This record gives sequence, structure tokens and C-alpha cells, in this order.
Amino acid sequence: MTLRIFSLIAAAVFLLIALAHTLRVLFGWHITVGNVVVPVWTSWIGLAIAGYLAYQGFRVSRRVRSEVRVFGK
Repeated sequence: MTLRIFSLIAAAVFLLIALAHTLRVLFGWHITVGNVVVPVWTSWIGLAIAGYLAYQGFRVSRRVRSEVRVFGK
């Protein structure tokens, strides 16, 4: 797997996570872990972090031109 493909896959995963946080904020979905309700403001933090990581992943995938291998030979 090349660095470009790895970066694209990681960026797409983080983009989906950011989308899930966005939907939670917009629709006000509640999440309960055990007996504790997770506040919606935590999704703002998750959105910022996942969005930043997705942005960086797409940026790295555009900048990589050589066939640098991440896994395998």
C-alpha cells in the first residue's frame, strides 16, 4: 500500500467521523454510555479534530508523488 492510498483511506474515514459528529450536532441526537448522557458539545470537539485530520490526510495524499510504501514490499 502506498502512502498516497493510505492517506486517502485514512482521510475518508476521518471525513465520515466528522460527518457523523455534524449530524449529531444538527439533529441533537443523544448518546448514552452506561448511565451517562454524553453532552452534544463533545461532538463539536470531535468534529474539529476529525475534520482537521481529514483535511490533513487529503492534503498529504495530494502532495505525495513517489511510490513510498507504507506496508509490504
